Amino acid sequence: MPNQHPLRNTQHAIRVMQRADILGSISEEPDRLTRRFATPAMRQANELAAGWMREAGMSVRQDNIGNVIGRYEWRGAWDQGSGIRDQGSGLSTAQPVVPDRAPLAPRASSLTPNPWPLVPTLIMGSHLDTVRDAGKYDGPLGVLVAIACVERLRELGERLPFALEVVAFADEEGLRYHTAYLGSNVLAGSFDPAYLDMADEDDVTVSEAIRAFGGNPDALAHDKRSGEDLLGYCEVHIEQGPVLEAEGLPVGVVSAISGQTRLNVHFNGEAGHAGTVPMRLRRDALCAASEFVLAVEALAREREGLVATVGQASVEPGASNVIPGHVQMSLDVRHIDDAIREQACKQLREQAEQICARRQVALEWQHLQSSRSVRCASHLAGMLAQAVERAGYAPRYLPSGAGHDAVPMSGLTDVAMLFVRCKGGVSHNPAESVAVEDVAVAIEVMGEFLDVLAREQAQA
Repeated sequence: MPNQHPLRNTQHAIRVMQRADILGSISEEPDRLTRRFATPAMRQANELAAGWMREAGMSVRQDNIGNVIGRYEWRGAWDQGSGIRDQGSGLSTAQPVVPDRAPLAPRASSLTPNPWPLVPTLIMGSHLDTVRDAGKYDGPLGVLVAIACVERLRELGERLPFALEVVAFADEEGLRYHTAYLGSNVLAGSFDPAYLDMADEDDVTVSEAIRAFGGNPDALAHDKRSGEDLLGYCEVHIEQGPVLEAEGLPVGVVSAISGQTRLNVHFNGEAGHAGTVPMRLRRDALCAASEFVLAVEALAREREGLVATVGQASVEPGASNVIPGHVQMSLDVRHIDDAIREQACKQLREQAEQICARRQVALEWQHLQSSRSVRCASHLAGMLAQAVERAGYAPRYLPSGAGHDAVPMSGLTDVAMLFVRCKGGVSHNPAESVAVEDVAVAIEVMGEFLDVLAREQAQA
C-alpha cells in the first residue's frame, strides 16, 4: 500500500530535522556536541523536549533520574467521562501537568511512580544524552519521531484504544559515569543503588548529580513503571551500520540487540627515568597495555560477530622522559550470543594476566556493567514489518550491534525497534546523517504500526 500522506509526513519530517538541529546546538562544549547526564545542557534539552510534547497535546512530567515523560491519553478517557478534553493548544487533564513555561521539576515528594490511570499503554522514545563529539541523531531522532507521531494523531483529531507515552531518557550512553542506561534502568526498575556512589572525573557522585538536577536519589525505586498496563516499548533509532544503505532501504526492523560488557582494566608497572633504566629491567605499564590492545583486536577478528573495543586510555605519569607506571583503559565487548561474549571476556582476562606476568606488571580487572542480548518481541516486530509493507517498502530484519534503552525496557515489557538508514553507517560522530525523506518514511511506518496495534486492541 503506497504512502497515504506524503506531504504531511514530509512536513513532520522537516520539523523533526529542525528540532534535531536545535538539540544539536545544545552542548557542554563550544566546538562539539557533548551532552552528559544531569548537566545544564541536559536540563535545556529536557525543557525543549517537554515543550514540544506539550505542543503535541501531551501532559508531561519528569521523574527523579531526569527522564521526561509525555502522555497522550487514550480514547476511553472521553468515553468514560474522565474530564480529560482537548483545548486547542494543549491537553487539559485532571492529572498533574507541567505548565507551559514552568521549568521541569521531578515529583520527588511523591511515592507514586505513575500518576496516570492504568489503561493499555504503548511507550515510545529514546535518549537525549550523547557521547563526546557526537552526531545529532543517535537518540534524539527516536524522541522526535515519537513526538511527531503524536502530533499527527492530534492534527487528525484521533485517539487510540490505548494511551501513548513518549519518554526522553536521561542517560543511555553512560558518558559521565561509564555506566549506560541510568534513565531506562530507573523506569524499568532495574537501577542498582550501588550506582549512586559512583563518581565522575570531578568527583561528583551520581547521587549528588541527581540532587543538583532537582531529583531525589532516595526516591528512584518509586519511579519504576508498572508493567501491567503496557502493550510494549517501541524505539526508532538510526541504524548505526551500513546494511540499509547498501540495500537501498529507508528503514529496517530490528530482530535482536547484542549483549554488552563494559570493563576498566588497570596495568600497574613502575615509573622510572627514560634515560637510565635498562630495557630489560623495565616494568613498562604502557607496553603491557599496548600488547593487550592488540590481543583484544586479534580475538575479535577471530570470532564471527564479536566486537571488542578499547576506546579510552590514560597514561601516568604522562611525561616524555618517564617510563609509564600506570595505564587505565576501557574495554567494551559485544556479541549477539551471551555465551560467546562471556567466554571472550574470560579469555581476554587470561591473556591480560599472561602479559602482565611476563612483564612483571600488576593487573586490576574491574567489571562495570553487563547487559544481556535481547530478542525483540516477535509479535511487535511482525507488526512493524507489516507497517513497513503498508507504507510501500520491503521489510528487512536485521540485528543491532549497539545497545539501546530497549535493553533495560525488555525487563519490563515487550520491545521492538525500527532502524532508519544513516549515511555511510556512521554514528557517534559529527558526520552522522539521515535524510529527511527517510525520516518521513519512519513517521509513516510508525503511524501504520499504531494503526495495526489499534485494530488488534479493538478486536481483543
